[in-house]
Amino acid sequence: MRILLVEDDELLGAGIQDALSRARHAVEWVRTGTHALAALRGEALDVVVLDLGLPGLDGVEVLRRARAGGSLVPVLILSARDAPAQRVAGLDAGADDYLVKPFEVDELLARVRALGRRRRGAASNLLEHGRLSLDPSSFAVTCDDRPVPLQRREFMLLEKLLSHAGQVLTRAQLEEALYGWGGDLESNALDVHIHNLRRKLWPGVIRTVRGVGYVADAPE
Repeated sequence: MRILLVEDDELLGAGIQDALSRARHAVEWVRTGTHALAALRGEALDVVVLDLGLPGLDGVEVLRRARAGGSLVPVLILSARDAPAQRVAGLDAGADDYLVKPFEVDELLARVRALGRRRRGAASNLLEHGRLSLDPSSFAVTCDDRPVPLQRREFMLLEKLLSHAGQVLTRAQLEEALYGWGGDLESNALDVHIHNLRRKLWPGVIRTVRGVGYVADAPE
């Protein structure tokens, strides 16, 4: 998933970014409320992890302005403010979930997966596509109940395609899902990953839409 992390604490932010990246997410980390609001207005996001005590513009105000502007992206507040009234204020401002610091990384990742699942209207984390099954929580892919070994970028690409099965995704959308903001992207990287996926999966899972991008067609 494409995640915006808003956290001004350098050490904590670096740790969260690393955990999310290792969980196969593309992460952009910003440190101020102003930068967060700009990213919310201009980026296609799947989940936002939002601290409240930010310099310049408070996280609750960022959330209020984003919701007032029509943003529907799921937001997980991550804050040391643990009083019930503060949690209620955050949720009433438009947050979808609230996690109090300090926290366990596994719980953070589970809550992020739950928000992503809710965003796509699914009841389970598991993505099933004909003979294919992809489990984001264990980073496992199987075909006909046999494991399919995938590299990190291949897994991220397949997850993006299967979570939007039947929808044509542009090259830009897929590259953003793989590399996030400012990632080191070679011109043919996406083509290489697509080629490798097609080699490891059965023919026809991923279809090229010339001049646009790729689509995982609905299985027969």
